[in-house]
Amino acid sequence: MKTTQELQTIAQQVRRDILRMTTAAKSGHPGGSMGTTDWMVAMQFNLMDHDPAQFTMEGKGQDMLFVSQGHITPVIYSTMARRGYFPVSELASFRKFGTRLQGHPSTAHNLPGIRMASGSLGQGMSVGIGAALGKKMTGDNHLVYTLHGDGELQEGQIWEAAMFAGAKKVDNLISTVDYNHQQIDGTVEQVMDLGDLKAKFESFLWTVVTIENGNDMQQVIDGMNKAKSLTGNGKPVCVLLQSQMGYGVDFMQNTNKYHGSVLNEDDLQRALAQIPATELGDY
Repeated sequence: MKTTQELQTIAQQVRRDILRMTTAAKSGHPGGSMGTTDWMVAMQFNLMDHDPAQFTMEGKGQDMLFVSQGHITPVIYSTMARRGYFPVSELASFRKFGTRLQGHPSTAHNLPGIRMASGSLGQGMSVGIGAALGKKMTGDNHLVYTLHGDGELQEGQIWEAAMFAGAKKVDNLISTVDYNHQQIDGTVEQVMDLGDLKAKFESFLWTVVTIENGNDMQQVIDGMNKAKSLTGNGKPVCVLLQSQMGYGVDFMQNTNKYHGSVLNEDDLQRALAQIPATELGDY
């Protein structure tokens, strides 16, 4: 179990990884990756019961995580590598043709830690529900987690899945929404306003937890631990993670500009100056 300070240091290094990976590849999605870094680090290093050395596709005897917003592979790959799923040096292969670190997660490459190809949005909750029901059927008391973008909630399949999970009392499922209010074409409110998400999930028979600052490591830990404590009570749990897209670099924050755009070399150096190197070291 890492201390909050240790987790913050890992998150700092992960943000450096994200920026360097996407700039080197000249493509990728740094904004959402930066915003979800604190959550992903807390999950991988403290909150989930999992062992990289014992990874299987079935996930028996371990917690499982499905990242439905599969375009945030920079943060997925960095945290997985830093957690020990594969060598950190492999991050240098990000988005190169034929490598395991494709722009969206691919199960075809047998990359440890990846159980779902999630290039198309809207599917992760359905997959998570299936995994959660599988654990119930086999007597596995571990939890299933899913992560979604707020813009992704404009997909109809999400709400069919949410209705099913509530109606069938899938209470070993925790679905987190990265609620940064930004998507590729503008703000979520401009594109298709989601309304009162808390009330919507509650009306679908979910319990809802809100993390007011999704980029405060202690708030993330406390909020997710609260969500875990609410499982097993006949309802799935939704976490509304209020994060900032591009968090950690002032000119990247709270704008959709870097949803799917990367920095040039000059801006990369400006950004890295705001995120000092750590003892963990760059890849």
